[in-house]
Order: sequence, then structure tokens, then C-alpha cells
Amino acid sequence: MSDLVLMMSVSIDGCFAGPDGELGWQLINDELHEHFNRRLAAMSGFLDGRVTYQLMADYWPTADQDPASTPPVVEFARIWREMPKTVFSRTLDHADWNTTIARTVDPREITALKSSSASDLAVGGAVLAAELRRLDLIDEYSLYVHPVVLGRGRPLFPPSDTRTDLVLAETRTFDSGVMLLRYLRR
Repeated sequence: MSDLVLMMSVSIDGCFAGPDGELGWQLINDELHEHFNRRLAAMSGFLDGRVTYQLMADYWPTADQDPASTPPVVEFARIWREMPKTVFSRTLDHADWNTTIARTVDPREITALKSSSASDLAVGGAVLAAELRRLDLIDEYSLYVHPVVLGRGRPLFPPSDTRTDLVLAETRTFDSGVMLLRYLRR
């Protein structure tokens, strides 16, 4: 059975975005982007919330056509376009780029998807991640901690009465100062 892998960039104070959703504080250089590409290219699919999907769909389908795009950006544009995607949304009417729309997060359907996938599935979006965590469906938490304290912003996980115990599986520091903390569900 494949795993659900949450890969998320966060500030030192645990925010995935600034107060207005801004992401410009993230330190994504070629080294980190190449790392993301290697990990994501090996996945069987992307599971995204609506906001994350729309952010990705607004940029990645044509990102490789910009002459200023770096080789890692060009490579990820191809990965993103070709990867099967499931977007969880109650409001989205249409989705392109090899995307299926799911109206609800059904634990049985997620488990069936994990069972039928050849490799791991990447989870994108804080709202979706919180729901999958609540249902105890995330198998791996790969947090990319950026050396930034935002002070205010959107926390990765909202307050919850659900505890999730994890085991540290890997750490890695990138040249930019970003640190990967990879945890597996106990």
C-alpha cells in the first residue's frame, strides 16, 4: 500500500502562508526545487485542496514556456501537467490537466486509492491536510522549515483535540537554510 505524504513549507513559527495567503517568504532555490522534483516525480498522484489546486493550475501548465524559467521550473511544469491529480472541492465545477474532482474526503476512498497506487501520493493544501490528519490518513509529514519567523500567518494545522505521534525519519539542511524534517506516523 502506498503512503499519503504531506510535503509542506512552513515558517519557523509554523505558518504555511502569511496572513493574506502570501508565499513570497519561501526560500525555494534550484537545490530545493530539484529535491522537490525528485520526490514528486516518483509519486503516483497529487491530492490537493481547491485553493492549492487553483494556485498550481494558474501557473504550472505554462511555466516552462517562460524563457526566464530555470531548469527545475521547466522540469516541474512537465511533472505537474502529467501527474494524475485529485482536487477536493465542493464548489469547483471543472478541472483540467489530468484532474479528477472529489466532493468529499471519504476515508474508504482514500484507503482504496492508497491500495491501488503504485507509489506514494502527495498531499497539498493545509485545509485538506488538516482533514486527512484528523482522519489519521497521513503517513508521512515532510516539513520544509524556512528560516523565517512570520509573526502572523496561517498555521499549518488548526487547533485540534486529536494527537498524532510521529517518529523522526530524516533531517536535511539545504544551502538556503531550509531544513527538511521528515516524520513518519507511529
